[in-house]
Amino acid sequence: MKNSIDRDRDRYPHCIVWTPIPLLTWFFPFIGHMGIARTDGIIRDFAGPYYVSEDQMAFGRPTRYLQLDLNRIPSTSNSNNVQTIWDRSVEQASDEYKKRWHNLCCDNCHSHVAMALNMMNYNGKSSYNMIKLCFWMFFRGKFVSFFGFLLTWVPFFILLTILFGITILLH
Repeated sequence: MKNSIDRDRDRYPHCIVWTPIPLLTWFFPFIGHMGIARTDGIIRDFAGPYYVSEDQMAFGRPTRYLQLDLNRIPSTSNSNNVQTIWDRSVEQASDEYKKRWHNLCCDNCHSHVAMALNMMNYNGKSSYNMIKLCFWMFFRGKFVSFFGFLLTWVPFFILLTILFGITILLH
């Protein structure tokens, strides 16, 4: 079992991954598209109505990631292999979301990841939701590279500069 991240191949074992959504992230840099990777690093993301992609995120390659500690998954009587529990939870959440309509506001990619974490009872919790995950990634996620940082923040700062410039010109 290889736990190391391979950015070139987009392999992020037992990670939550994130990428900007054009226009939306430009105005709100804490909002983006989220997926969850199996222990082999293959990413699953709820990409649209009735569709969970495998290894092809809806809005491009990950720019941020948060690798989670497999030791925070409680073992059960069914399985004490945390890798199996992680992978089974990711696949079960993906199977469930293949039956769902995508809703940007309340049943989306973040909800898919939350369901997987809740199914595995990650860190002894079953209360993950899209808001918690949004801020968890925003404050704890690592950028894949400096380019990933730029993709996330440059459009926001350009818009902020334009708005600030317009405000100054109008006063």
